[in-house]
Amino acid sequence: MRELVTIDAGRRGYRPTLGLQHRLLERVRRGGGDRGYVILVEHDPPVITMGRRAAARHVLAAADQLAARGTELIESTRGGDVTWHGVGQLVAYPIVALPARHHSVRRHVRDLEEAVIGVLAAFGIDGERHAEHVGVWVGGAKIAAIGVAVSRRVTYHGLALNVAGDLRGFDAIVPCGIRGAAVTSISRQLGRDVPVAEVKDHLVACLADALGFESSRAAAAAEFDTGRASVASVASPRPRLPRWLRKRIPTGPHGAEVRRTLEQLGLATVCRSANCPNQAECFARGTATFMILGDRCTRSCRFCAVEKGAPRPVDAAEGEAVAEASCRLALRHVVITSVTRDDLPDGGAGHFARVVRAVRGRLPRAVIEILTPDFQGDPAAVDAALAGGCDVFNHNVETVPRLYPAARPEADYRRSLRVLAHARRSAAGVHTKSGLMVGLGETRAEIRQVMRDLRDVGCEILTVGQYLSPSPDHLPVARFVEPAEFAEIEREATGLGFAAVAAGPFVRSSYHAEALFRRGRRPSVAAGGS
Repeated sequence: MRELVTIDAGRRGYRPTLGLQHRLLERVRRGGGDRGYVILVEHDPPVITMGRRAAARHVLAAADQLAARGTELIESTRGGDVTWHGVGQLVAYPIVALPARHHSVRRHVRDLEEAVIGVLAAFGIDGERHAEHVGVWVGGAKIAAIGVAVSRRVTYHGLALNVAGDLRGFDAIVPCGIRGAAVTSISRQLGRDVPVAEVKDHLVACLADALGFESSRAAAAAEFDTGRASVASVASPRPRLPRWLRKRIPTGPHGAEVRRTLEQLGLATVCRSANCPNQAECFARGTATFMILGDRCTRSCRFCAVEKGAPRPVDAAEGEAVAEASCRLALRHVVITSVTRDDLPDGGAGHFARVVRAVRGRLPRAVIEILTPDFQGDPAAVDAALAGGCDVFNHNVETVPRLYPAARPEADYRRSLRVLAHARRSAAGVHTKSGLMVGLGETRAEIRQVMRDLRDVGCEILTVGQYLSPSPDHLPVARFVEPAEFAEIEREATGLGFAAVAAGPFVRSSYHAEALFRRGRRPSVAAGGS
């Protein structure tokens, strides 16, 4: 028997509720899926959340206007576009294990729609699905939005059902990115004020039925302690950034052009998916790092903000889209990376090559850099990726080997070194590159050894940057490395024989990639040296 435990969080902010979701994710993983949870909440303060595919233009109010209303604006890891949550709207977050490998995320979304339709039927309202859009509708107006995420086959995020008659919060957005879409609520449909409490039991019962749970029970308050302070303490508070990590947000016409191009062509970037602190700067300079093979990763590295979960099918037209974007942005140095796709036989290596060929066909003089996963160490996959004809093969070791179990539990340090060594041997004229984060608890001696290891396998270009925790639910920052220490690391790396090194608080793998490549474009340095 699968049991669904209901946690009524009352009125609570979005961020602490997300923290509780992450804690429950771990419980479900450890429990094997026989017990699931559903959090019921009205978000207070109100919040506008933007899903992975949300367009900035769908937020109609300026930041100062939202602040004046007391409304937060948050980028979310869920699917879907933009929506609003506030008092009078019942939000349900089911944290449940998908019951079998054939049970898809699409099926889970349909189950949530079915649960809402069941709730509405209990109130005499005919809810229906839309032929083109996710969610539940009544007479052409949207009454419930759905946006989910999956981490290692455990679901989170969920649905939002409009209950109260006051829906003014939606005036600040294009609901779910659908121009001209109207919204409605249970209260509006019935012509009376329906309290949220009247809907909760119906929703729990319908969710249990739709998701395949045979019983549900209310969680004891002591079991989860949903008081505001305890929920907020699910994760440690984020440390205050030192002055050298406070960055002015640049603006300019190129930023809008980059965003518009990416949206029109349906392309993902690691800039946004990984919450890169340089995103605004790079977009303002007219550059971006394309992320292919979808925006969901099959691994669960604890330092990375990229969404985890069941990946989407590979888009055969993605290469042409990347090539078109590269042309529109007149890129001279094109960086292409991907999520890790352990579900694919070659890890997506062949797709890398196809994308590179498409870009090369449109921009024959551009430098093309690929930043790849480890392809599970398969030399044939590395060769397949290189077959596209890239100029730079980049694969990050990320951290020192001692910290792999905490930071990269599904990766292997020596395997990553072998990937770089194979790329170096197999592709004459291709430059090899790697990157390292600091501030996770490593020692200077360990950093030094990683740099020596990289030189021993012929790595020519190195980036070293400060680790910044993407959220309270990721690995915490152990320390902030001062700029002077980064300068010392850069000098040491240069002394070891790297052709080009970039080390600094904001350095990332593809940050100023063109300038770094030009610095290192000289006769290759022999492997080894210390």
